Amino acid sequence: MIKKIIAGLCLLLSTVAFSQENNASPYSFYGVGDVKFKGTVENRSMGGLGILPDSIHVNLQNPATYSALKFTTFAVGGTTSSTSLKTNDASDTAGRTTLDYVAVALPFKKIGVAFGLMPYTAVGYRVSDSVVSNTDGLTRMRQFRGSGGLNRVFFGAAYKITQQLSIGAEFQYNFGDIETRSVVGIPGVQYATREINTSNYKGAGFNVGATYQALLNKKYTWTVSAVYTPEISLTSDTSRSISTVSTSGSGTEIVLDQVNSVISSNDSKLPSKFTVGTGFGRVRSWFAGVEYTVQESNKMNNRFDNFTTTQFKSSSKISLGGYYIPKYMSYTSYLSRITYRAGLKYEKTGLVIAGEDINDMGVSLGAGLPLSGTIGGSNLNIGLEYGKRGTKNAGLVQENYFSVFIGLSLNDKWFVKRKYE
Repeated sequence: MIKKIIAGLCLLLSTVAFSQENNASPYSFYGVGDVKFKGTVENRSMGGLGILPDSIHVNLQNPATYSALKFTTFAVGGTTSSTSLKTNDASDTAGRTTLDYVAVALPFKKIGVAFGLMPYTAVGYRVSDSVVSNTDGLTRMRQFRGSGGLNRVFFGAAYKITQQLSIGAEFQYNFGDIETRSVVGIPGVQYATREINTSNYKGAGFNVGATYQALLNKKYTWTVSAVYTPEISLTSDTSRSISTVSTSGSGTEIVLDQVNSVISSNDSKLPSKFTVGTGFGRVRSWFAGVEYTVQESNKMNNRFDNFTTTQFKSSSKISLGGYYIPKYMSYTSYLSRITYRAGLKYEKTGLVIAGEDINDMGVSLGAGLPLSGTIGGSNLNIGLEYGKRGTKNAGLVQENYFSVFIGLSLNDKWFVKRKYE
């Protein structure tokens, strides 16, 4: 059954992944957009904690965890979110529903492999304002819009060296287009100037990971996890189109004159990243852990313009989280078999605008709901997250967001030789 589900959903979701607008944040203008993949639904429900090797869930944050899987696993997840954007003078709301990942993992004794795809970063914003020129005193109306992002396909493998220690590596290929457009006009003047910049990115990278999990007193576990991602090079080509446009009553832009040019063709860099975490728990009962991530400063800065008030610093993130299962093997109470999750996160994104750090903090809750009649603990995972990013200082935007994420983890046994025909 799982094979048919995988075939159908992979076809559907791969189309969705490359066509949807995945973001609604003015901060996605910088770099290659916001990093959208923050872990599976199970991880995000624990504040983004990604240190756990799991026999029935694929952990896409550390490739070394793939060797812990006992069943062939198909995982898919998505998010619907509502964001309130506020400045000192105005406010607005935006919503998005997006695919987060689709993956398949296969166990082979001491080896585990996984592959899949995900929208990795996303650009998505629509901003308008008016500004009075210091030179001629005229008021100019400006509209800004951006879309696109990077998609990622990946293939990883892990090997269990001992019962406690596993290592893994993952190959990644990133590709995608980012488009930004601006329209500037003077009220009462028929024509406006439109500029469209389109960048195409592609490039490969990899990461390596390790996990160590010791059994203490035959019922407690101590887990240590580490992942390192080297700097990634992306080949990028950027083209620019500048036009004189007239806007109709319905909002349609009529192009009068247009000049196209290629403004750059070079390599861009995604910064290196290192993550380490540890946790303690009781097998199939509870777990609590902490994880810390540090990332080098983004060398890409802004794609097109030289903003002297914007810079990137090294970023960092700390996650605290865990889960609780009242009674894993209960036959009388479904509620006792549910996995309850919770977590906190605090992230210094590294983006600094007008001297203000753009930070992100949030709290999350979640539940893993066992699916009756399935093999190997298949389940439906649901999570909620409430958080705040940015600030209203220096005329910037504060984002208050509420997200609901849903994931499906289906398990089955493949490559088992039949004893009876």
